[in-house]
Amino acid sequence: MIKGHSNISIFVPHIGCPNKCSFCNQRHITGTFKAPRYADVAKAVKLAKTSKNYDPKTTEIAFFGGSFTAINRNYMEDLLKAAAVFVENGDVSGIRISTRPDAIDEEILHLLKKYHVTAIELGAQSLNDRVLRMNNRGHKTSDVYNASALIKEYGFELGLQIMTGLFGDSDSSAIRTAQRVIEIAPDTVRIYPTIVLKDTDLAALYMDKIYMPQTLESAVDLASKLYIMFTKNNIKVIRLGLHSIEKEAYLAGPWHPAFSELCLSRIMLGKVLKQLKQKGKYIIYVSKSDVSKMIGQKKSNLLHLSSLGYECKVKEKENLGSLEIAIEKEKE
Repeated sequence: MIKGHSNISIFVPHIGCPNKCSFCNQRHITGTFKAPRYADVAKAVKLAKTSKNYDPKTTEIAFFGGSFTAINRNYMEDLLKAAAVFVENGDVSGIRISTRPDAIDEEILHLLKKYHVTAIELGAQSLNDRVLRMNNRGHKTSDVYNASALIKEYGFELGLQIMTGLFGDSDSSAIRTAQRVIEIAPDTVRIYPTIVLKDTDLAALYMDKIYMPQTLESAVDLASKLYIMFTKNNIKVIRLGLHSIEKEAYLAGPWHPAFSELCLSRIMLGKVLKQLKQKGKYIIYVSKSDVSKMIGQKKSNLLHLSSLGYECKVKEKENLGSLEIAIEKEKE
């Protein structure tokens, strides 16, 4: 998540998509069955305003979970009208939506501008046409390029959502997708590892041993590499891993409630290993918010370093930014 930014998330169930993707069961991902109405938007904002960290200047109403611009037009406008009221009175800074790349055109963008939408996230998932076909996405990579260009032309913040471990995909293909995303130059990216949920085509492929999901280790490794690629190119990664899923719906795949922390912890370990040469005792300085990431879950990073001959302690230090490290040899 962008530092200092927060969403009032309102989930619109799977009512706008023209087809069913291999991996998708929105009901189990969002945990919601009921389509939100006008009054639900006001309730969500009212609840958000009770938070002590609530800041209207950095808060957006976010319509997630479906393909927002593909839902019934009257219903979409009802939700937008409900949200626009809170932009106009200053309770929130704007509106964020997620949608399909093939559900964007100039008419839609004019409408979204009218209702103060500020950010549009596209569920690109992959920029490999073969992978898109194998997962029944129903759109092509060209749709992602075209929609992205239009969104930027109209002055919206552009976000792209991609998935790793898709049926028919590979690490090298996912890295090529990331390279193409970098060429598009969105403002933000979300990275989701593919999870096998019940009542999906992917579940059938998994049960028939045709599809093998990523291990948690391989998913963390790949997502960490993609994170580094994006941030080096000034693209903010605002999500690593799904927010939540219903436990009874989970079949297989790299689900972990702290997937993001695992990835950032892996990145910090990589930075340390690049700097450490001579074996011995060291102090690793990080920002206060990064201490647990540097230590690793169950001290995994420190134990790994110890196995290589580096006895390390982690201490916090002011003036270090996110994921920044400073290392000094410990005095005997």
